[in-house]
Amino acid sequence: MNYHFFLILFVSFAILGNQAHAEQPKPNVILILTDDLGWQDLKCYDIDEPSPMETPNLDAFAKKSVMFWQAYSPAPTCAPSRCAIISGNHPARAQKTHVVGGAPPTPHNKKGARMMDPWYSGRMPEDEFTLARALKQNGYVTGHSGKWHIAIDHHAFPQPTDVGFDYSRSHRGVQTGMKDRLSGFATDAEEDPFRLDENGYPLDQTNQDALTFLQENKDKPFFLYYATWLVHSPIQTRCKALLDKYVDKLGVDPRHTVTRETAGQLNPYYCAMVEMLDYYSGELFDYLDETDDPRWPGHKLSENTYVIFTSDNGGMEGGPKERYTDNNPLDRGKISAKEGGTRVPLFIAGPGIQPGVQSDVMVNGLDFYPTILALTGSSKPADKQLDGCDLSHLLLNDPTNPALVKQADGTTRDTMMWHFPHGVALESTIRIGDYKLIRNYDHVNNDGTDELELFQLYQTNGNQQRRVDIEEAKNLAAAMPEKAEAMNQRLTEMLTEMNASYPSYNPDYHGDLPGKHNACTVLSHQKQGNEVKFRYQENGAALARADLIYTLNGGDRNEEWFRKPATILRDKKLVSVKLPPQTTHYVINLIDENNFLRSYPEINRTNQAYSTQALSVTGEPKAVARPSASMAEKDADNDGRVSQTEYINHFSAGFDRKDRNKDGVLTPDEHAHPSFTIADTDEDKQLTRAEFVSIFTRQFGRLDRDKNGFITADEIDR
Repeated sequence: MNYHFFLILFVSFAILGNQAHAEQPKPNVILILTDDLGWQDLKCYDIDEPSPMETPNLDAFAKKSVMFWQAYSPAPTCAPSRCAIISGNHPARAQKTHVVGGAPPTPHNKKGARMMDPWYSGRMPEDEFTLARALKQNGYVTGHSGKWHIAIDHHAFPQPTDVGFDYSRSHRGVQTGMKDRLSGFATDAEEDPFRLDENGYPLDQTNQDALTFLQENKDKPFFLYYATWLVHSPIQTRCKALLDKYVDKLGVDPRHTVTRETAGQLNPYYCAMVEMLDYYSGELFDYLDETDDPRWPGHKLSENTYVIFTSDNGGMEGGPKERYTDNNPLDRGKISAKEGGTRVPLFIAGPGIQPGVQSDVMVNGLDFYPTILALTGSSKPADKQLDGCDLSHLLLNDPTNPALVKQADGTTRDTMMWHFPHGVALESTIRIGDYKLIRNYDHVNNDGTDELELFQLYQTNGNQQRRVDIEEAKNLAAAMPEKAEAMNQRLTEMLTEMNASYPSYNPDYHGDLPGKHNACTVLSHQKQGNEVKFRYQENGAALARADLIYTLNGGDRNEEWFRKPATILRDKKLVSVKLPPQTTHYVINLIDENNFLRSYPEINRTNQAYSTQALSVTGEPKAVARPSASMAEKDADNDGRVSQTEYINHFSAGFDRKDRNKDGVLTPDEHAHPSFTIADTDEDKQLTRAEFVSIFTRQFGRLDRDKNGFITADEIDR
């Protein structure tokens, strides 16, 4: 008996000992990418004026991680940043430099716009060797929850499962549009899809989907790309308690929020959104801290999980009618490559990383791909150039030492570049060490805007760094012309190596522009087989470049255009190019030595597909609206599809309009339509509000042909 007892005891201790000393398995990775969260939106990043927003969970997480003060997004808008993070390619190299894309270059206003954006891609290629694919090769299960927007719209091809993700959910959660942000708040009713939890916060399905992925895959090495929709517009909150809290704290009227011209962080809706983001992030952190790791007995998931928390771009300071947030002391915000548009919060925590370190090392979202590969022991894809740097040596050794950030050639990185040739900004920027240069493309006769602006952000002496002008307020270009020119030359070298695209001048601009009357014109067009030729005329300026802009799906809802260089036959004054297989429509772009772009045929921005104005290979395209008015008026959250709630809300307002005597029911005279008889289920010759709504519930069911709970533009306009 004693022998057996001691044998059992010995085996039990041996098993426990083996569990305690079990080899640490492959680490998990979670990348939390927030939407439009500004550098100054989190309490722990207070630098000058204190933020009114309360973010206790993220402040606590900052103390468990390396907190970067000079972290940047790859671009000042969301889609190019997201593509860059998932693909590892710089936006300039990928020709994905702004949202949407995939369209022929056209001025925003034919007569009023001086310049036009270049052609840029509408999406990340489906064959891109993404971070998800690289991790799958190393045995990881890969998941996505939330926003995607790596295609022309949120639901266009390719989707996450097309590029390496095993699991994908794209619910908008609490950011689903509200009909009225002053009412319709979440309740604790069981049937409420945003029902309040025990702490009074609305349920966020996006967060629930992320937690579901963790719960279902915690027994495997996992990679979760959690792309929350917070804190992107619509600026709203389903949590009335939080709204009331910030209304009182800020002393503002929620019916009349501050205009964009009013400085400060004074929007109670936005403040509530940031606190909700903090709460949902805390739920995820708590799950990791409280859940046993099935692959590593005796340990919690948080002990073997790297967590990266950041934003896709700088804070969006405001819309046309109201201010959202304020990135002060940084200048500007989203849609600008100045500091306010690209500097973002960043925390990185995980096994082997010293907690509570604050770092001034300059890092970028492009660094996540090679860093995650290194931290997980995953192989770098063969023949793939990664434009970021591996931060693993920095994170695991000394997060404050910039010399540990090495480029592919072994040199220390001290340079970063951004390319945003779009919109009002029309700029490229480069930071080298303490200095930052801005190149403005629209500077000819532009009311004093300088082509080059030079700013000294910091002054570094050894290991000490002093803040100088992160506001980018003092332009040193005139005082330091040699430095400005040297940095501009380096910027050109980087852009040239990446084959970047540049904006062009509009020859139809109503004002004076040097050289606009010398722009080239197309005289004739000829097609033989798959070869097309354009005869052109130079009007005083030499033709510098010709591009075929073509589409393979002209007339489709997600019509997408590509670019191919054409051959210039100068002696014959011809431009020649072969149409790619399956081309349906095309145009030619001629760009002269003065950078004026002439399109043939002329392409203008309308609500119709661009193919209706282009040259056709297959015949006249169908006139597809982009998007239809019918779609747009029902799509309350502007996500490219209409939910049942959005559809019913659009029509339900008609009940009050029809109820002329305001007795709460509709008579056959008030609703003189054949649907009355079908909806009047109790046959009392009156329609209650619920019976009236049932008409549109049935309509939605008929329109939702694929029964996925949403109506697309094709379904709604069919």
